[in-house]
Amino acid sequence: MLTVADVHKKFNPGTFNEVYALRGISMTMAQGEFVTVIGTNGSGKSTLLNAIAGTFLPDSGTIAIAGKDVTRKKDFERAESIARVFQNPFTGTAPQMTIAENLHMARLRGKRHYPRIGLSTKARRFYGGEVRELEMQLEERLDNLIGTLSGGQRQALTLLMAVINQPQVLLLDEHTAALDPKSAVHVIKLTRRFIEQGKLTCLMITHSMQQALDLGDRTIMMHKGTIIDDIPAKEKRAMTVGDMLEKFAELRKTEQLTDDMLAQLRREYA
Repeated sequence: MLTVADVHKKFNPGTFNEVYALRGISMTMAQGEFVTVIGTNGSGKSTLLNAIAGTFLPDSGTIAIAGKDVTRKKDFERAESIARVFQNPFTGTAPQMTIAENLHMARLRGKRHYPRIGLSTKARRFYGGEVRELEMQLEERLDNLIGTLSGGQRQALTLLMAVINQPQVLLLDEHTAALDPKSAVHVIKLTRRFIEQGKLTCLMITHSMQQALDLGDRTIMMHKGTIIDDIPAKEKRAMTVGDMLEKFAELRKTEQLTDDMLAQLRREYA
């Protein structure tokens, strides 16, 4: 479903501020596969998602979705195939539009026809049913402005907006990191349900090592713009957070990870 082949990306090349963000990244994901991504700050996690989403074009390498080369396509040209949820609950929605209006615009994402203004009774009934699945008692509040909602409510709705059209690839960029613990648990529950029900192909960055172990079929570890390990489901099921940290410690021994980086991981994931 998703193939990333030898992708390189430098920002500000040839300057004092040059950053070699992706160094020959290659990975594949099968249809319906759920992969989590972990790594230190600056390891290239979000840059990888940006490359897949089309936020910028890679310097070299190729990206394909369902066998179709999208490497040179911009983000809006990939909108029909890719949906994304960001860390900030207030990104990806229009705060001055209602819940129903936001869902309606999400449903029209990537469509080639001119969107109809206004919501039919049938559409409102459909959106009410979808919102009911969030278990947040928002189905009777479709006319509320989305900007008036709590962070957890808004992130749950953003997730619903992302999956409403069953995208070919779902990108989750630390989408629970800014939430309180209770809201984060609920959004992860919804995430798991949507992915399983829709058999979605999902790539999820997380700063929770426990999430990385509990969710997904594989876990990718990144460092300095490269993939340094790809842990399969069978191995993950037998691991603890301590085991995962030990993997990073082993990488330190091979000089792929410095003492400072290991200390940062322990702070972030402990």
